[in-house]
Amino acid sequence: MAPDTRPNILLAEDEAMLRVLAVEMLEDAGFKVFEAGDGVEALDLLKANPQIALLVSDIKMPRMDGYALVEAGLLVKPDLKVLLMTGYAQEPPPQVLKAREIQILHKPFNLEKLCALAAEMVA
Repeated sequence: MAPDTRPNILLAEDEAMLRVLAVEMLEDAGFKVFEAGDGVEALDLLKANPQIALLVSDIKMPRMDGYALVEAGLLVKPDLKVLLMTGYAQEPPPQVLKAREIQILHKPFNLEKLCALAAEMVA
């Protein structure tokens, strides 16, 4: 069997329905997707799978929010690309994230836009 050369994405989203739909769309768009229901689970996946190139994370999640996940994730993988999602009003990201190029998608958004942005970021 040929090696899997698809770009690896980690999707952290606590809303199950949105996570299922997003994973399906991203896989259809040619990505290999790891999924997590909260930041703690996502960080464990990131540590176990160094090939993950892009983290797509909700900001508001139980146990560990998206900002804390990004900070911890960047310690594990400094070249990690990050795309955040939120359904809340714009809140300024923590200082550590301002230095990074972090895109934020505001919910509700078109899942095709998520796929296009993800493809652009891992290209």
